Amino acid sequence: MTRHTLRATRLMSGAGLTAALLLSAAVPARSAPLTPVVAAADDKGQQLPRMPSALDADDKGQQLPRMPSALDPDDTEEACTPASAERAKQPDWSRQRLDLDRLRAHSTGAGVTVALIGTGVVPGAAGLGDRVISRGAAAEDCVGYGTFLAGLIAGTGGDHPHLAGVAPGARILALRGTGRFGEPDPALVTAAVREATDARAGVIAVAVALSDRDAELTRAVAEARRAGAVVVAAAAPDPPRGGSGESSSRTYWPAGEPGVLSVAGMFADGSRPDDAPRTDGIDLVAPAYGVVSGGPRGNGHYLGDGAPVATAYAAGAAAAVRAAHPDDSADAVVRRLTATAYPADIPQLDPYAAVTTVLGAPGAPGASADAERAADPVAVPDTSAADRTVARATLLVLLGGAGVLTVLWAAFALRTARARGWRPAGAGGSQRDEREA
Repeated sequence: MTRHTLRATRLMSGAGLTAALLLSAAVPARSAPLTPVVAAADDKGQQLPRMPSALDADDKGQQLPRMPSALDPDDTEEACTPASAERAKQPDWSRQRLDLDRLRAHSTGAGVTVALIGTGVVPGAAGLGDRVISRGAAAEDCVGYGTFLAGLIAGTGGDHPHLAGVAPGARILALRGTGRFGEPDPALVTAAVREATDARAGVIAVAVALSDRDAELTRAVAEARRAGAVVVAAAAPDPPRGGSGESSSRTYWPAGEPGVLSVAGMFADGSRPDDAPRTDGIDLVAPAYGVVSGGPRGNGHYLGDGAPVATAYAAGAAAAVRAAHPDDSADAVVRRLTATAYPADIPQLDPYAAVTTVLGAPGAPGASADAERAADPVAVPDTSAADRTVARATLLVLLGGAGVLTVLWAAFALRTARARGWRPAGAGGSQRDEREA
């Protein structure tokens, strides 16, 4: 290869490299797909599925104990859930997914009381302080699940603020809807809903899903809604170990009652467990697997799963909305939560959007809540098409710039070669030396 050919090749390679660098800046990086990992085994040796989180990435050796949703009442040797000796060092994926840090700059749920119907909540538990009202059996939480859920709704995280709940300024009214070991009890759920109504709770979170509809519970829920409470309920019970055992879809209660916000759980990628009980009428899904919170004893942390976890997150979001929009009715709060949810096969909870989005005008006076929800609710336009147009325009500009730069390099190379009479660099000088000699 002659010298002038080699020089031109190098110039063209430099232009190509410059163009490649410009193009690489124009192409957005793609994140690696989420891959399920396995969390700590529970006390019976069962491996629990969990999605990746900051905890996995930054502290792969750390394993947190599982918080059960119920204990076996027939096991006479079964003790209450022990205190965890482990502490999480990073926020889990659920808090990042819900954008809770930005949410709390707009609302902490201050002034709102959330009635939590489940296994009870221990007053003074880590991160809950004196914001828990518990009486009688509701102050005992042998299972620990209710206290775990309370931390997701209104916990401050204690000395771990990155593990705070959705509405750390809210109060918790603890009510029992189960027996001591977490077994659902329709009579207890009904009595708890009525007590929450009498206490004027702004949000009622039912972490219990019943297989059969109960007439007394139906009336209690209707009374709560007429009193202005936002009622949020788990769309389905936790699946038993080994699968739900049900192939047909069914409705669970009180999630199936009119006006109740029915919530199911999702993984980090938005999917639901294959063995989750089949149900219809789900209004929202929220993070529910591999979620970190505290318990009734000690300062340690646990991993929790299930639709009640998603219900707790939705109840915290409802409290945040009620605090930020105190004049909104219960139906308007539910409308906010559903209208601003992230669009998917089943809408995904977005508390920040629910608090901050400016909604369109509701239906005419006297219109039903269903009619309001059917109306076009969000006044913010969809910008996805515009974003794609801007991205294409940016790419074309960079391509054009690379093309111009390539032409300039080529012109420079041709002009230099022509000035030398198409001779290699240094060739002219050697010929002059020979003539002079």
